[in-house]
Amino acid sequence: MTYREWLNRIPKEMTADPLWTIEAYRLAMFAADVGWADATKLMQDKRTLDLSGQLYEAVGSIGANISEGFSRQSGRDRARFYEYALGSARESRTWYFNARHILTDLVATHRIQLLTQIIRLLMVMVPDQRRNELREGELSYTAAGSLPWTESPPANSLDQLLENVPLS
Repeated sequence: MTYREWLNRIPKEMTADPLWTIEAYRLAMFAADVGWADATKLMQDKRTLDLSGQLYEAVGSIGANISEGFSRQSGRDRARFYEYALGSARESRTWYFNARHILTDLVATHRIQLLTQIIRLLMVMVPDQRRNELREGELSYTAAGSLPWTESPPANSLDQLLENVPLS
């Protein structure tokens, strides 16, 4: 199955939701679907029985946390749930690395690369949501006619945050 084929099988009730516009969410849902088959294969070997549950729980929680965060009102709340998703994505990568002996290096490498793409997206989403919270605070200063600094922006200005987005 390809990603495009998978996309064509998603119910319209899901694709019509604004949440579906979030690429990290779509990729997380895809990862959970392919993770189902991976967990099923891991369950067949007694040595990886526990690992299969850990893997599927972690990979499934990525999309669940993105959807929970997307539904939150404030940027701070959204960022918190996106951070949970980020942690689950990293945890999933670890479980896939550990599962490579049963799933094969080819499958594990594919899943690790897919999860790395999700992590990259989340690494942008988290600070973006925190910035939204800061931007709202700056608007009140601007409306009052003065900025909290005079000559040059502080080290944590929006411009510097956009130039130095932490990736790890």
